[in-house]
Amino acid sequence: MATIPLAVHFDGDFVLKLLPADSEHTMDELAAAAAENSVGIHVPDQPGRTLRVRRQGDAQPFERSSTVAAAGLGPTECVEVYFE
Repeated sequence: MATIPLAVHFDGDFVLKLLPADSEHTMDELAAAAAENSVGIHVPDQPGRTLRVRRQGDAQPFERSSTVAAAGLGPTECVEVYFE
């Protein structure tokens, strides 16, 4: 397990945030950690909707069970988190 700092843009938030991510966390765990810094603060909660993660600029999200390491995300790489 290694800590990888990721830049996170949460859809609807106006601030990029640096998030220390564990290399073994799944995309669901990464999205939940990102939500703690945005949902209910700068972004309204959307109960019943699923959070998804994609590499900035990619059209398709990562598989929800994929890990940070398996996705090949590197230090300070930017990911986008959004409600699906």
